Amino acid sequence: MIPGELWTLKDLFVLPNEYIYWSIQIVMYPFMTGLVAGSFVLSSLYHVFGIKQLKGIASFALVLCFALLPAAMLPLLMHLQNPLRGINVMMTPHFTSAIAAFGVVFSTYFAIVASELWFLYRGHFVEQSVSLKKRPHKTLIEWLFYLIFTALTLGSFDITEPARHKDEKAIRVLATAGIPVALFLHGYAGFIFGSVKANALWMTPLMPVIFIMSAVVSGIALCMLAYIVTMEIRKLLVFLARREQPQTHVVERREEIKSVEISVIKMTSRYLLFFLVFAISLELLDLIFRGYTGIASWDVLSTVLFGKDFVKVFVLQYGLGMFVPLILLLIPGLTIRRTIVGVTLVLFGVFMMRWNVVIGGQAFSLTLAGYMEYVLPVIPHSVETFREGVAGALTVLAFPFVLFYFYAKIFPVFGSSESR
Repeated sequence: MIPGELWTLKDLFVLPNEYIYWSIQIVMYPFMTGLVAGSFVLSSLYHVFGIKQLKGIASFALVLCFALLPAAMLPLLMHLQNPLRGINVMMTPHFTSAIAAFGVVFSTYFAIVASELWFLYRGHFVEQSVSLKKRPHKTLIEWLFYLIFTALTLGSFDITEPARHKDEKAIRVLATAGIPVALFLHGYAGFIFGSVKANALWMTPLMPVIFIMSAVVSGIALCMLAYIVTMEIRKLLVFLARREQPQTHVVERREEIKSVEISVIKMTSRYLLFFLVFAISLELLDLIFRGYTGIASWDVLSTVLFGKDFVKVFVLQYGLGMFVPLILLLIPGLTIRRTIVGVTLVLFGVFMMRWNVVIGGQAFSLTLAGYMEYVLPVIPHSVETFREGVAGALTVLAFPFVLFYFYAKIFPVFGSSESR
């Protein structure tokens, strides 16, 4: 069966070999890489620029970024007909094409994030290793954690003040070097689309910049949403502990968590608004420029944008995904509930932007006289419809949070390492 034949509907004059080849997984690919870049930028706002108000979420964002990194490759592996060949990109990297350069960029970025995490939590690894070593009777779980923490120290047990000062310098250097690499990691995805001359919707020099700015927006929004959910779980655990053992300090601890959560979210929302305004401006600028210059393909583009995809572009992407959360976050007296709604809509808007670029760019035929419609497989009845359907997309989306759960057992995202 021809790839794409299962979910493509044709209308008017479409070439026989034209289908929606790039489906939901190719939508998820730039979406997930954008989350990686955005979360790293958020962590760097504290580690590089020293914005102390973001201290409470910086380490959290870095660990979440490390969990999102493997998920950036997962959509491509699921989309490939032979996923075992996907490792070739990592094993034989070169710069002869944008796709081949992914191996170099991804490997470099992975090394930077992993190294920054090691320097950030090296003291914690040493403390846990020494503490577990002194325990006389260890359980099997304690032995396992002892081996893990000892291995993670890499033989460096010096946690004196000069050594910690050197760690902080290394963190700053790595975070500074990681910002351009993170932006390039996602910007090249926009470069791939923007360099396709045969597609009227993709061919624009602003495409990489639009992708980068929306990536920062989505990454910050996801970190805020995950941070809120995690803090609410912590408050729930404290509440349950209070019911079992009523103590005054437990109540104070719960109020302290709530206070930290609100202050961090309010400060982070300001930076989200800053990048969101830039993202909206760039996308509208690109749309206005296309219409003003009246490029040769504007007739068919306007038919798609203002006709078949009007709801997806102007109602869902711009309206519900950009302007509504912008208003929600601008209204004074920001609350946690309003923040949850706002950042969720931001994530939805960025996803719709990726959808409209990937799917919308394939919606019109090269004849410029026909259209194709993508029917997303909802209920998987084969391996193909699972990989390229709702189930496959949800698998990709859930994968980094499973990793984050296990990472949180090793990296104290709310622990004492943040005080450094």
